[in-house]
Amino acid sequence: MYLETSIVSYLAARPSRDLVTAARQQVTREWWARRRASFVVYVSEAVVAEARAGDRTAATRRTEILAELPLLAITPQAVQLARAVAEALQLPRRAAADAVHIAIAAFHSIDFLLTWNSAHIANAELRPIVEQACRDGGYTPPILCTPDELMGG
Repeated sequence: MYLETSIVSYLAARPSRDLVTAARQQVTREWWARRRASFVVYVSEAVVAEARAGDRTAATRRTEILAELPLLAITPQAVQLARAVAEALQLPRRAAADAVHIAIAAFHSIDFLLTWNSAHIANAELRPIVEQACRDGGYTPPILCTPDELMGG
């Protein structure tokens, strides 16, 4: 499983007063406690770089969570695939990292990409485009999902 930055952000954040955010934080914490051990969880340097940004205290908490997780390499092939995914999705430049996460997971044959990013990653309308871009590049796409989809049966 590839853990995208939004998951780590929800794990490390102070409890939110926003109901949707608070619910996602709770689901993420429950998944981390109950289901994480069922998966081999990876991140990439892209996740680490995003996690280090922003508020110093929160960045420290995010970095501590990530310290125990193995890193997947950002290879030239993954970068090339990220460009193809970004182009296929017509992503704005500010969302280029979203394509990088998808490409790293696909390049390394990761089964699941866990995220709360429904704008460009776990998006049912964009999923067929992502999957086709990965297949066109010669890779099997990861399953793009949220923690609540992987709570087990």
